[in-house]
Amino acid sequence: MGKLTDNQFLFGFEGRINRAKYWYALFASMISCLVFMLALALAIGIIFGVHVKSVDIQIFAIFGIPPSFPFQASFRKADPETTALISLLFHLAGTPIAVVGIWIMAATTIKRLHDRNKSGWWIVAFFIAPAMLGSLVDRLDDESYVAVAVALVAFGFYAWGFVELPFFKGTRGPNRFGPDPLASVVRDAPVATRWDQHSELEFVPHSASPSPGPHVKRET
Repeated sequence: MGKLTDNQFLFGFEGRINRAKYWYALFASMISCLVFMLALALAIGIIFGVHVKSVDIQIFAIFGIPPSFPFQASFRKADPETTALISLLFHLAGTPIAVVGIWIMAATTIKRLHDRNKSGWWIVAFFIAPAMLGSLVDRLDDESYVAVAVALVAFGFYAWGFVELPFFKGTRGPNRFGPDPLASVVRDAPVATRWDQHSELEFVPHSASPSPGPHVKRET
């Protein structure tokens, strides 16, 4: 596979990316989602004459038990009926933004897993399973051994993914998912052209006759 284009880097699921690009994708997607969601909440607040209290984004809330919207907003000075309408509009308008953000995060995470020579299905162990286990812990008795064990397993997967994806180097050289993104690209050196003296010399046809010498007598 050749060099990744911008669209492949953000939205494609094939190929590999290095740690620097993964950090960039994480921060860019999270900050962009937060800015868009905040702007959306402010616009809705202006329309209904209420003030934004908070905007919260939890991408993996969709994998909770039960699943929920990955973004929430709360408003001040809103009655219950207006709050319900505002919440509905906020979720309807914010869903496309959240879908794009989740897509970018999933695509870049899978390519980073490929760089580690791991299948993209490891995203289930590093993100989806811990989110589901964390929701399960919230429904269990906090003091039970089962809750503690489940919480430790969830934390273990989270910690593993947090260390491996953004910090560990990718496999050196090509692997089953594509070429090494850090491999130096050897460009074809320009062909050296030698100096051609014949092409540099300009030959002017000799059309003028030689000037007469002093011994030549001119006729009047």
